[in-house]
Amino acid sequence: MINQVLRKEKKFLLQQQEFFSLKNQIGQVLPGDSHNGPLGYPVRSLYFDTIYDKDYFEKLEGVELRRKIRLRCYSPDSEFAMLEMKQKQGDLQLKRSLKVEREDAKRLAKGDYSPLLKYSGERGDFALECYGLMNRSCYLPKTIVEYQRMAYIAKENRIRITFDQNIVSTESSMDLFSPKLLMNPVIDRAFVVLEVKYNNFLLGYIQQILNGADRLEVSVSKFYLARQNAYRTHL
Repeated sequence: MINQVLRKEKKFLLQQQEFFSLKNQIGQVLPGDSHNGPLGYPVRSLYFDTIYDKDYFEKLEGVELRRKIRLRCYSPDSEFAMLEMKQKQGDLQLKRSLKVEREDAKRLAKGDYSPLLKYSGERGDFALECYGLMNRSCYLPKTIVEYQRMAYIAKENRIRITFDQNIVSTESSMDLFSPKLLMNPVIDRAFVVLEVKYNNFLLGYIQQILNGADRLEVSVSKFYLARQNAYRTHL
């Protein structure tokens, strides 16, 4: 089965004091994600891009219609990963996801996309689309990004609010399941990325909480920041 979500997405960069205040307020009115621990839960994503970094430069240039392709897992011990394609147009974001087995994910992380040919049905249609695109446009594994996420949810309008911190990345290894990746900070650890995702509109009481924060909306992409750091390092 393919997971498909179309919704609006807004991102903000918070300082620690602002993060704690907002997290406490949101936590009083919305249930936390079932995976939340005391510090949230880990997220690790391997991002692909073309041989000429088309997706990175389209983000840099502010192209309205663009995509990202990634493999995502939540633990090095995971028996599976999610192959995800995010396509953005203005405020709207379409995300489609396919659950792939651990061994298939390992091969994808090495640039071998042939495991996608074995999926069938609706899953097979999406897998074949990814296979064709990634081979035709010469996609390669480019960077791994990892962070700690605290999430809160509301069933109404599929609202999901997340706080991401300790964002790090590496380009020295594309082993998605390695327990010992050598990571470097993507942004100052004093900052936290707030993501607000929803269908149609935000509920008034949630909007009121978010309006109380002294922050401006920004276009924060962890993939872009990680690749930008790599470009600067190589200069």
